[in-house]
Amino acid sequence: MKSNRAIFLDRDGTLNDDPGYLGDPEQVILLPTVGEALSILKNQCKYLLIVVSNQSGVARGLITDEDVKNVNKRINKLLSNYNVSIDEFYYCTTHPDYNSYEECQCRKPSPKMLIDASKKYNIDLTKSYLIGDNVSDIESAYNAGCKAILVKTGYGMESINVLQKQNKFPSFVAENLMDAANFIIKDISGEKIGV
Repeated sequence: MKSNRAIFLDRDGTLNDDPGYLGDPEQVILLPTVGEALSILKNQCKYLLIVVSNQSGVARGLITDEDVKNVNKRINKLLSNYNVSIDEFYYCTTHPDYNSYEECQCRKPSPKMLIDASKKYNIDLTKSYLIGDNVSDIESAYNAGCKAILVKTGYGMESINVLQKQNKFPSFVAENLMDAANFIIKDISGEKIGV
């Protein structure tokens, strides 16, 4: 059986504006180029689109699990304008300050959400990418064995500085999701980038 490829995506700050602990679906604003980029990656490049998101606002009591689900539904509703949708939303609602170590096993930088998705959808992680704006996204990608792309949206600019100090470098740093999609298209076609 042929394995699938996936684009794993952080949510807040990568797909949509991040006001902090987003719980109101009416506040969902897709970042520029997100709909177009995801449409290319799914409809033309044939990648599965899977969100992997830390949602510790639930553990903190600031939002509910239902809020997270409603925001996710709203994202797919907005993406339908671009003839694309997220195949599945994985999210971790725990935080070490509020939950046990065992309960936090799903939380990025753990690769658990990616590994769970890879089992369910028969995904080859070595042919997949994770796009995010946070240090934990880049670490999670490497922990899962897939390529990591940092976007400069959301917390991306702050994350670049932290990653440089830790000597951890993503496969690519993108201005936004379309820039990341263009990198992936070149990468899978075997083009040398920046040469």
